[in-house]
Amino acid sequence: MPSNQTLSALRTFVAERDWDQFHSPENLAKSISIEAGELLECFQWSPAYDREQVEAELADVVTYCIHLANKIGVDLDEIVMKKLESTKAKYPVDLAKGRMTKYTKLAEAPE
Repeated sequence: MPSNQTLSALRTFVAERDWDQFHSPENLAKSISIEAGELLECFQWSPAYDREQVEAELADVVTYCIHLANKIGVDLDEIVMKKLESTKAKYPVDLAKGRMTKYTKLAEAPE
């Protein structure tokens, strides 16, 4: 997850510009989606991609995710680990390994 240095730099950046007033959870969620679309655009017509552009768009997505977590007061490490535990339960290794089947269909015979 982001280091304390990164978190501090992001908070300082926003504070210096007085942008927190625009960072409602709704606006931040919209921004995540918009930036994710821009990231996807890097792969729109070809699996080949410009690494520098992908990094820039990925940084935008992650930055807005960090801002949203900060705004609603959640710890990113905590929520990621919690989600990982629930996902492990949905996708047990013995049923899911090497398969991209949705968890609701894992008990069915392998494709």
